[in-house]
Amino acid sequence: MDRIVSSLRATIDTDLVELLERYLTIACLSPDFTDASSPSAEIDQAIALFARWAGERQLVGAKISVQRLEGRTPALVIDIPSTAPEATGTVLLYGHLDKQPPLGDWSDGLDPFRPVRRGDLLYGRGAADDGYALPTALLAIEAADAAGLPRGRCVVLIEASEESGSPDLAAHLDILLPSCGDVDLVICLDSGALDFDRIWITTSLRGNVVATVRVTVLDQGVHSGEASGVIPSSFRLMRQLLDRIEDPQTGELLLDTVNIAPPAHVMADAAVVDAELNDPLGRHFPARPGLELMGRDGTDRLLRQSWAATLSVVGADGLPPSAVAGNVLRSSTTLKLSLRTPPSANVEAVASELLAVLTAHPPSGADVSVSLQQPAEGWVAPETAPWLLDALDEGSRAGFGGRPGFLGEGGSIPFLAALEERLGAAQFLVTGVLGPGSNAHGPDESLHLPSAANVAITLVSVLAAHGRRTHGSP
Repeated sequence: MDRIVSSLRATIDTDLVELLERYLTIACLSPDFTDASSPSAEIDQAIALFARWAGERQLVGAKISVQRLEGRTPALVIDIPSTAPEATGTVLLYGHLDKQPPLGDWSDGLDPFRPVRRGDLLYGRGAADDGYALPTALLAIEAADAAGLPRGRCVVLIEASEESGSPDLAAHLDILLPSCGDVDLVICLDSGALDFDRIWITTSLRGNVVATVRVTVLDQGVHSGEASGVIPSSFRLMRQLLDRIEDPQTGELLLDTVNIAPPAHVMADAAVVDAELNDPLGRHFPARPGLELMGRDGTDRLLRQSWAATLSVVGADGLPPSAVAGNVLRSSTTLKLSLRTPPSANVEAVASELLAVLTAHPPSGADVSVSLQQPAEGWVAPETAPWLLDALDEGSRAGFGGRPGFLGEGGSIPFLAALEERLGAAQFLVTGVLGPGSNAHGPDESLHLPSAANVAITLVSVLAAHGRRTHGSP
């Protein structure tokens, strides 16, 4: 294991960095953020880059293919045969290569599509979400093979629509899974971490309902001195709609379908993590000094982030930049809403209730329209098998120097609910490197390179433990 640790840390610092420095220059934005009616050339460029790099690795018998479906983003599939004849199960390792847009001004010297290395951090859009996933997975497999550790068949799947809610993934899975054999372990490398001192295992994920709401009061904007006081402000009417679904003072959601309390064991786990890390989310974000955080204490904040329903306004139309805004009563206001739901909530029911609440009895008789994206299901992890717990403990101690941590995450990974529905009894290992300061989706996204190496080290332990198991072993 000492040789594996030193080898992986070296290859992460060279081979992974060299690949990501090329990948970070590619503006392979997810489909929701492009105007193209078909998959972008940048997505194809990123796929080709990763495929070439995979072909250069020491992976005996690996088959590399690009799965293409009409009207959908492509998926990269790398099928690596087993090195343990007695291991009948298949490991499916997941990541994605599509990116969020820059989303704001980056700090001096940083750029979303120009890689910058500063110490242990590699900056650029997609570095941690989720460009590191493919090289980390392949380097772990390569290290296990070089050390002569037995492992089962590994199938690496890299999709290109995750940042748009994975609308293309189910179609790819329907084609891929029948050829994968008995998938009994799924490893997802697209989640978060509360610190960089251990590997963090995600036990649940919230769902997500995204809606675009438009309130229209005029056919065109008119002088506010003439119209205000007669024509109701579309912004004020929008505020009334928001108050139907969210308490403006507390941020509590008012929809019946999201009123789900976390289970007792989830609350107990949050209390344990808070006792050890002392309000980690209170220090996790670049909050302005003096800002009053939501939640009573550290435990409550962990539960609110991982289980509670919350509403965020993530976009707006109809509002000109303040520097050029004139005295005009605007014709309309459009907001894009992101509603995070408890992991066990029925997101289709949430979407239906949200639509009904927003469109019933339009305020002041205004024209209200609501467009819903396909909701993203939440996910609750099945119970982790003892052999996997032992392997995680061994790997985390070897790489990170500490035992693993377990906690729910506030984001959504639609892939997991879709895959669990298809695989049933498989074990799930959901982890990632999105820790403090990683800034996924925001400016200055960075990858903590030591964490990528330590995740790879942990994966070697997991792959070896999976390979040692014979069919039907506990």
